[in-house]
Amino acid sequence: MGSGRNGTFDIRPDFNQWAIMVFFDADQYPDMDIKPLSNLLLGKFILGWWKVFSAETRFFLLEPYTGHGTWDGRSFVDPKNKTADPEGKIAVLTRATIRMSRLMHFWKAVPKTADQLETNKGFIYSIGIGEIPFIKQATFSVWESIEDMKAFAYKKMAHQDVIRRTRKESWYSEEMFLRFKIIVENVPL
Repeated sequence: MGSGRNGTFDIRPDFNQWAIMVFFDADQYPDMDIKPLSNLLLGKFILGWWKVFSAETRFFLLEPYTGHGTWDGRSFVDPKNKTADPEGKIAVLTRATIRMSRLMHFWKAVPKTADQLETNKGFIYSIGIGEIPFIKQATFSVWESIEDMKAFAYKKMAHQDVIRRTRKESWYSEEMFLRFKIIVENVPL
């Protein structure tokens, strides 16, 4: 997937930065080390490409533990299966397909919330990604704790306003929100 500039989605893509997300059933790969697992899931072409261009990589092995919504009609967690928030760092994926009639409203609201993201207590990392630029957008972020993420998501006025408007004005035809336990992060591939 392509990605935006400055750690969030952006109307101007960053052609030097890309994202690959692979969802798989971990039960099929018990006790497998990260290197063989990444070779299996990513393949020789992608890993070779990274080596040729000396690309910097960030690799996260995550387990979704709570969330709601769908991505192209697929759900990745059972919303009825409540799991306690993990201690320490978490990762979050928010994703939406924006209605064509609401694109202008969405893109006008992005800077207000994006500008607050990096200054929020506990924020570590984020990247804006999307499989169809301008319409299907996602933000992947990493936080020191669930409390820090919630303080940004539910207490910052600009973000609260966007959440309220997305529901009231029906900005999205599909949306998904997932929280992940971080199993492994930033392992060199």
